[in-house]
Amino acid sequence: MIRFEGVRKALGGRPVLDGVDFEVRRGEIFVIVGPSGAGKSVTLKHMVRLLTPDEGRVFVDGEEVSAASGAALERIRERFGFLFQGGALLAWLSMAENVALPLREKTRMSEAQIRARVGETLRMVGLEDHAAKLPSELSGGMRKRAALARAIVRSPEIVLYDEPTSGLDPVTSRTIDALIAKLQRELGVTSVVVTHDLHSALAIGSRIAMLDGARIVELAPPQEFIRSPEPAVRDFLEAQYITKQGVWERNVL
Repeated sequence: MIRFEGVRKALGGRPVLDGVDFEVRRGEIFVIVGPSGAGKSVTLKHMVRLLTPDEGRVFVDGEEVSAASGAALERIRERFGFLFQGGALLAWLSMAENVALPLREKTRMSEAQIRARVGETLRMVGLEDHAAKLPSELSGGMRKRAALARAIVRSPEIVLYDEPTSGLDPVTSRTIDALIAKLQRELGVTSVVVTHDLHSALAIGSRIAMLDGARIVELAPPQEFIRSPEPAVRDFLEAQYITKQGVWERNVL
């Protein structure tokens, strides 16, 4: 559904993506992991042409988004929902008004239709009882769920998640994981998740790609990813205490 072919991108003179190739399959949860600065969010931005490759091409259902512009680019972007890392909720709008914003800006729905769609979407994320609250009145996890509701309110085919569990405690993080999996299952969306959280990646990912040194060093289902012999993958797993060779286990066992 989404295909990268030989994508290269440098920022500030530093290679961030260096010949990246992969394909996201329709209906899967494709997770991109890697250390800070590895190019995860840069990869995500190429999917909707917020960034353009220096070399290589990016396709969405066979259409080259990396060369699209004007009405063609807008039409491709209409297929996506985007959950930003910080949520990007507008502080002066209630949660319901934040979720309604894409409908008011991008559709000709009546106010009654908008209210009904917002209510339905808030129920999907378990926030129907908090519609009138401002973002400042919500917990971090609730703000993430509200931002996710806004990302899916127009029923996108593809949802991009930039660090959806960043800044959340472990219990709330697992709640967000369960919600991503639920939406993928119930709505049939294709999901691309960028995360530092390997516990999240292993729990929800259909396949996991690891970026390191501007290249994809591993791409495999969770059960194969965790057994990868690639040194960068082993280090990443051990740093998060996922294997018995982890630093924490070595110190206490």
